[in-house]
Amino acid sequence: MIAPPSIAVAATPSLAKPGCDDHCGNVSIPYPFGIGSNCYLDQRYDVTCNQSFNPPIPYLTSLSLQVLSVSLKNKTVTINNPVVKGCRNSTGNEVLATSKSLEGTPFVYSGGYNKFTVLGCGNAILGRDGIVMAGCSSICNPNGTRQVMGCYGINCCETTIPFVLKSYHVSTQGDCVSGFLVDENWIGGYNISDPRYSVENIDLVPVALRWTLQKVDIPSCTRYKTTFQLPGSTLITTWYCKCGWGKEGNPYLADGCQGVGISMGALFLIIGIFWLYKIVLRLKNKKRKEKFFRRNGGLLLQHQTSVDKGSAEKPHFSAKQLEKATDNFNENRILGRGGQGTVYKGMLTDGRIVAVKKSKIVDESQLEQFINEVVILSQLNHRNVVKLLGCCLETEVPLLVYEFISNGTLFKHIHDQSNELPLSWEMRLRIATEVAGALAYLHSSTSIPIYHRDIKSTNILLDDKYKAKVSDFGTSLSIAIDQTHLTTLVKGTFGYLDPEYFQSSQFTEKSDVYSFGVVLVELLTGEKPISMSRTSEQRSLATHFLLSEEENRLFEIFDPQVLKEGMKEELIAVANLARRCLNLNGKNRPAMKEVATELEGIGMSNKKSSTVQTNFQELGCIGGAESVVLSYGNSTSMELILYNSTTSSSDGQPLLRNCV
Repeated sequence: MIAPPSIAVAATPSLAKPGCDDHCGNVSIPYPFGIGSNCYLDQRYDVTCNQSFNPPIPYLTSLSLQVLSVSLKNKTVTINNPVVKGCRNSTGNEVLATSKSLEGTPFVYSGGYNKFTVLGCGNAILGRDGIVMAGCSSICNPNGTRQVMGCYGINCCETTIPFVLKSYHVSTQGDCVSGFLVDENWIGGYNISDPRYSVENIDLVPVALRWTLQKVDIPSCTRYKTTFQLPGSTLITTWYCKCGWGKEGNPYLADGCQGVGISMGALFLIIGIFWLYKIVLRLKNKKRKEKFFRRNGGLLLQHQTSVDKGSAEKPHFSAKQLEKATDNFNENRILGRGGQGTVYKGMLTDGRIVAVKKSKIVDESQLEQFINEVVILSQLNHRNVVKLLGCCLETEVPLLVYEFISNGTLFKHIHDQSNELPLSWEMRLRIATEVAGALAYLHSSTSIPIYHRDIKSTNILLDDKYKAKVSDFGTSLSIAIDQTHLTTLVKGTFGYLDPEYFQSSQFTEKSDVYSFGVVLVELLTGEKPISMSRTSEQRSLATHFLLSEEENRLFEIFDPQVLKEGMKEELIAVANLARRCLNLNGKNRPAMKEVATELEGIGMSNKKSSTVQTNFQELGCIGGAESVVLSYGNSTSMELILYNSTTSSSDGQPLLRNCV
């Protein structure tokens, strides 16, 4: 009897440097980290294993922080990080706290694997050097209300951050609020009744630090380069290695990647098994794609597009097409990250450049809503709205394919001082008119009115001719013609959020008008919607604008380029329109159709060099302002200084009048 051929399998290679411990307690410590001298790349990667605990606990020596895990795949070390938090002090002032600085180390706070989380009742803002990068607001849980597991805005909220950070500060407002950066998987089981999650009891949370290496730091291997952006325009370049196909181990060690050895006698058996495996895998993948297609609403989408004559059926791209177009969703292809997903730049086989949005996992309970949004996007046909080219529903998360807009966001062109071509006043006025026209189209020219719900300068893209394109309809909703509002969980972006919606949870078409008013003020002033460099009373740009107007110093905050190029009459007219859009009472705000018409008229007067003269001294002579406190339960969530609408008898009252 002939014995079956033997297969010799190589031992699993150690992840640590030869002769060094690869574990401290339950934590694996792979190179470039190491325990003991000559076991790490350099002293910044030195790990101390404290044997006085059972099991032993590792610490990153250079930062004096406990190591929870190290991932060679993600290039991250997860540490137990002190919480940056604060409760309102005796004088009721906000609390400002600063994180541990990672300057001078190869580590950064990862924007991809962490979230900014707020516990308690109130607001918190994460920023650095006067730049606001994330904000979150949670409301108090009413007595007797059952809390769903997770973090959904009641006693807890969370949001993504767009950059990697070397340090950050947290500003909190509320009775007792804790704001901190934390690993994105930490909050999954949050429950307000669990004392472990109370503001007082949380002192340490897991935070993922991305470690970076220079080209000279790593051995000869197949090296890959990637870059990360710090707040502003500074980039960090890092290199990394990975094992080739059929190998595993630690690619940062010489001979750290090893394969599986087999005897020649088993070659034909392995080939046969391999082809059988390929057949089974192909069938399995086919069923898997069909499962994802059904789960992501493919059948429902087919039905909707077949019965809805107003929607044009969009091409269905395959997962393989989009993986090839985006180089397997390479990090270097990322155009931006948002609350609804990540956007990648891609090139189709026909040469078209596209933007591929990889959505976050769709909640099956909201599947019909998601499909409805895709149908809505299929109906839109406006020159100033980004076009949806198609979708892919056979992957774990839905993929949407849009036309690529080459010139980036309006936010970048307003606020990035390094731009070679600053926006002229004529360009700003035209962009505002185009965006207003697109919103008017959504509100009143589609078969069913559509509310965008997240108008901001980062969601307005500019093409190669600097024409505006409204984008990101991830939170948009359609509304029945006979409805006046939608009651929803408050969603939006700090600085652009309608205070009336924040207080009532009722979103109306005038809520989009308020957000557009903030964009209009951005274009006039060149200032950011939220700025830590302004006083706490005027941190909001809307409040800053209205108070400056009231104090007769509005022209002092206008962008110098706007003052240089714009006629006084135009600037006053646009400022007047912005003030009306920012009215605290939504009923007193103009409709977007009216806003678009007025901006078109101002643009026409710009071309005709209107002879109407307006005295600079008239600017700012309006009524008073009122302080509005938006509260939930016993917790003050936000205080705003807003224009006192009672001083105006009608929407059409001029912004400026003679002061007697």
